[in-house]
Amino acid sequence: MNLFSKVKKAPLQLAAPMKGQIIDITEVPDAVFANKYVGDGVAIYPTEGKVYSPVDGEIMLMAETGHGIGIRTKEGFEILIHVGLDTVNMNGEGFENLISEGDKVKKGQKLLNFNLELVEKKAKSIISPVVITNMEMVEQIEKNGLTGDKNVLMTVFEKQ
Repeated sequence: MNLFSKVKKAPLQLAAPMKGQIIDITEVPDAVFANKYVGDGVAIYPTEGKVYSPVDGEIMLMAETGHGIGIRTKEGFEILIHVGLDTVNMNGEGFENLISEGDKVKKGQKLLNFNLELVEKKAKSIISPVVITNMEMVEQIEKNGLTGDKNVLMTVFEKQ
């Protein structure tokens, strides 16, 4: 009998990467995110133009335009933070990247500054999805931010 075969892996807790109102991913006014084609998670209606790392991990994607950040955790979860909708069309205007691909980051570390008013003016929406993109690893996601837990945005449980 193997006593260790049933050891549950600790869930991953994500902090909110930006201040703002948490909304359900299905309410994002973009079919790619609302239909969870990219992954599952939540979205944030930001109230300030700063993005922080929700986890300890490595930057796998830092869009030149600043609108998208991909982070991989040590467990292998891949998290996409997408600032606004159709912000790629801003070609980096109003975005200040503070990190680069390959950088190791800590939970709470500032990753990006962006001009919230400019994004509101020039993009389709300032609503910013935060999703787990490799859902094949995920058993369940508890969307804590929707239930009022301000310290934990999402808790992600890995398939056993």
